Amino acid sequence: MTAPILEVRDLTKRFGGLTAVNEVSFDVEPNAILSIIGPNGAGKSTIFKLISSFEKPTRGEVRFNGEVISGLAPHIVARKGVVRTFQETTIFKGMTARDSVIVAHHLRSRASLAGFYVGSAAARRDEQAFGRSADEILDFLGLGAVKNELASNLPQGHLRALGIAIGLAADPKVLLLDEPFAGMNVDETNRAVEMVWAVRDRGVTCLLVEHDMPAVMKISDRIVVINFGVKIAEGTPAEIRSNDKVIEAYLGVEDESIGL
Repeated sequence: MTAPILEVRDLTKRFGGLTAVNEVSFDVEPNAILSIIGPNGAGKSTIFKLISSFEKPTRGEVRFNGEVISGLAPHIVARKGVVRTFQETTIFKGMTARDSVIVAHHLRSRASLAGFYVGSAAARRDEQAFGRSADEILDFLGLGAVKNELASNLPQGHLRALGIAIGLAADPKVLLLDEPFAGMNVDETNRAVEMVWAVRDRGVTCLLVEHDMPAVMKISDRIVVINFGVKIAEGTPAEIRSNDKVIEAYLGVEDESIGL
């Protein structure tokens, strides 16, 4: 049996008297797509912050390839291979799409900051390699034709793809996608689903926090459902779709519009 690439064990996070996440546990298999769903305020985003080490757990731990990563600095966790994208799809809106992806490569730079400042041979080699890698990633995600456009001028679907490109620049083993389908129409969502499948086919394990239930049901190998900070269900899309606790948590009744 294949060992999990990511293990979440009894993860708990308290903010003062509020318990945002309460003893949540699940495993993620290599090359799987796992979605974390739940009503607004359920604790999904806090779980993402804990996995990517932007927050430290009050109790419990996260293991990546058997190594505890909880409490490490976020850039160390990213360098090890657990990389998070953000709802604000790019922080480089004043740059071109290509330059945004090149900058994101610097997490794995071999040259020093001083080397980039003075233009050392190592820095020049890094820049050339990052440029080639950025072009390959942008072409892979269908952004080659707009790579020289300012990120601020890109439509929503392209911005989401650029956010994934920035994540891929860090050479992740696990990619955490925070609402990758938010604000998209049906056609854009279908293209984004295919894009995430393609990322998985590159050997990247994907975790999603997402509200688009039809997309979640289509894309996921497994789904974890959170409500009031507690895991209330875990299983395949078919199992989650028919789970009474999940239906009650969302609406209290079945509703085809959200895929339940």
